[in-house]
Amino acid sequence: MCRLNPRVDFVFKKLFGSEEHSDLLISLINSIVSAQDQVVRIEIKNPYNEKSFARDKFSVLDIKAQDEKGRWYNIEMQITDQEYYDKRSLYYWSRLYTSQLQEGMNYDKLAKTIGINILNFNCLPDKKYHNRFRLLNVDTGVEFIDDMEIHVIELKKYEGDIESVKTALDRWIVFLTRAHEFSRSKIPPTLAEVTSIARAIEVLDTMGLSTDERAVYDGRLKWLRDEEMAIQTAHMRGKAEGLAAGKAEGLAEGKAEGRAEGRAEALADAFQRLLEAGISKEQAKKMLGLE
Repeated sequence: MCRLNPRVDFVFKKLFGSEEHSDLLISLINSIVSAQDQVVRIEIKNPYNEKSFARDKFSVLDIKAQDEKGRWYNIEMQITDQEYYDKRSLYYWSRLYTSQLQEGMNYDKLAKTIGINILNFNCLPDKKYHNRFRLLNVDTGVEFIDDMEIHVIELKKYEGDIESVKTALDRWIVFLTRAHEFSRSKIPPTLAEVTSIARAIEVLDTMGLSTDERAVYDGRLKWLRDEEMAIQTAHMRGKAEGLAAGKAEGLAEGKAEGRAEGRAEALADAFQRLLEAGISKEQAKKMLGLE
């Protein structure tokens, strides 16, 4: 099995943000963007470097890249749940967009910028695991400008399994969430269909870590496990509380229904006895408070 978890942010960058693995990044991007934005070649502008990582272990470990048409990409694997991740995502997109314009340059030099945010937590109300955002007229749907695009991919919302994958992105999601099940000698046929995913498994299976990297990785992995256990515990506790509340509510409703049924039967019996005693229906209703 793969010894490292690709959802740990710096492992993700080391895998997809290294110059020798640019083909993996191209494949991942192409599984996310539209047919019109498919990438042929890409240059990683902030490649992963062990020395720079050792100097600044806690910087934002995103991947900045530019393709052959001049479009810019900012790709980030985020493992920590943040309340304002939407604002954070927009902030880093805008920084990359505006940083293109150097002194003396015209606005026409600004190129389309695509933000890709892969989250290990749920952030959006939409049930889909992949959502794409652009600048549109809210009334007509007409696009204001093609330069802005942000993708949000929430790993925990993907409900498929290895056998039911349909798209290349489905396959990449399975790789990111279940890499611990795979190795160079154990690659499911449905994943092996994408050559770059098979290569990603091989790279991850043989990837080594320096002393600094191992220390940070162990800390990140512990946090990731603790977070997932906390979510699982909260889910189980919520389920138990829901069952208890439902049971109590059901018992109360049952008692109320029983009392109502008993009262109805008693009224019906009294009503029948009054009729048998020669009391008219109208008078019997008044006597029993049924009118």
